[in-house]
Amino acid sequence: MSQTVLLNFLTAVPEAAAIWSALTVLALVLLAVLVARPERDGAAEIEPDPVDVEAAHHADLARYADEVAVAAAGAGQTARRRRERWLAAQSTADRAWTAYDEADAATRRLAGAGALPAPHTPHTPAEYAARERWLHHAAMAAHWRGDLTARQLADVLAHRNGWDPRRHPAEQELVLARTVRDGRRAGWETAAERERLAWRDAELAAESARTLAAEAYAAAVALRPVPPPRAAAVTRVPVPAAVRSARWRPARVG
Repeated sequence: MSQTVLLNFLTAVPEAAAIWSALTVLALVLLAVLVARPERDGAAEIEPDPVDVEAAHHADLARYADEVAVAAAGAGQTARRRRERWLAAQSTADRAWTAYDEADAATRRLAGAGALPAPHTPHTPAEYAARERWLHHAAMAAHWRGDLTARQLADVLAHRNGWDPRRHPAEQELVLARTVRDGRRAGWETAAERERLAWRDAELAAESARTLAAEAYAAAVALRPVPPPRAAAVTRVPVPAAVRSARWRPARVG
């Protein structure tokens, strides 16, 4: 009895192992199919429509073209404003140079005249008072012309920083002319620096405007529809008259 049970057990074990192996392989195959199928379905669903892709691309190009066109227009206006500012600064610098050149020429004339001996005048209190009045009057006139600042005028009236009312009016006039010349030169140097900076800003703005204009043109060209290719023209080969007549000539009978 025990031998029969053992024999049945030994006979059933390989069969059961074979069945379980077959079931395991089948389960693995089904699992692989289930895992791979959603990927194919998802890939098929995610695949975009070429027409929609082209429409979205065209919309992006149109939006970009509008933005760059607005930017180019703004850059052009900025370039024009900065050019006008530079022209105004250039005109101011030219006027400042002319004023300095005139003051320098006047100073040279007075320096040349100063080489001559000053006329002799009596050194009396009345003479010194007249010299002081002359210096104050000349300094006030220069201040109203814009040649002396308020601080320089205060120095003249207070007899500070080298302003001596006891000098002869010819010497005082030369000192005043040199002061005016130096002030005009400083004004010209300031105006020239402002003109240089304005020119640099104008050049940068013009370069930016040119770059944006070229970019806007390229974007507009990209939006233009591509014309369809033209069909090749068919060249007609002339047929000789003899061939045409032979083509339509009726055949002889007999």
